[in-house]
Amino acid sequence: MINKQKEKIMAIDLEAMRAKLEQSKNGYKKKGDSTKWRPEQGDQTIRILPTADGDPFKEYFFHYNVGKNPGLLCPKKNHGENCPICDYASKLWREGVDNNDDVAKREAKNLFARNRYYSPILVRGMESEGVKVWAYGKTAYQMLLGYVLDPDYGDITDPETGTDIVLNYDIPGTPGSFPKTTLKPRRRPSVLCDDAVADCATLLESIPEIEALFERKTGIELQTILDAYHEGEPPAQASTDTTAGVEKYASVGDDVLGAMNRLKA
Repeated sequence: MINKQKEKIMAIDLEAMRAKLEQSKNGYKKKGDSTKWRPEQGDQTIRILPTADGDPFKEYFFHYNVGKNPGLLCPKKNHGENCPICDYASKLWREGVDNNDDVAKREAKNLFARNRYYSPILVRGMESEGVKVWAYGKTAYQMLLGYVLDPDYGDITDPETGTDIVLNYDIPGTPGSFPKTTLKPRRRPSVLCDDAVADCATLLESIPEIEALFERKTGIELQTILDAYHEGEPPAQASTDTTAGVEKYASVGDDVLGAMNRLKA
């Protein structure tokens, strides 16, 4: 009887268990998160892609630590609109300064909008997965602009004369320390689309409008979130990463020349 019952029971799927373990370590991804890309420990090679507006290095401001929300797009810093979170944080900071209240000032700092940078990229070795969106900090941003403005490199995103970048991501073992990103362009220019890219035109056309990838909440919605925060909703785990909200974006193209002309127009 026991043997017959065993025949009906499937053995544990070890590969599925490994996948579950990795998910528990890295955080469960929401549907549509496949466009987001985060570097792994060590070296990886990427190519920053050109955008139609000529600016592939986008800066956005987010509020963190407001309830369980990992990152809220700031309407004031990004669009010049009213932001109840900014108003509350500024008021809290002034009160902290006036009353010499370090707790209030610390809370205000946690709520102030912080900037984050985004670029569309192609990850070498993962070309079949299409365009990814990479989120990074100010140090990497300044390094990238430095390379672009250096005549020895110039437009590193150019499909014909640009260059790939070797990205080294170092995750320190010390608690409380932040990961370190180092960027080094290849010495020789290279074409964007080689044998690993089946359709260069479609790749270029699939570059998303990054701002459209984030959920833009109204002032009323942000006030509701802030009210819940005041009522004691615990903050989300502190984070400097705002890739949450990046959704899969795809479109189709026609020919490589047409796509490149539109990018340069």
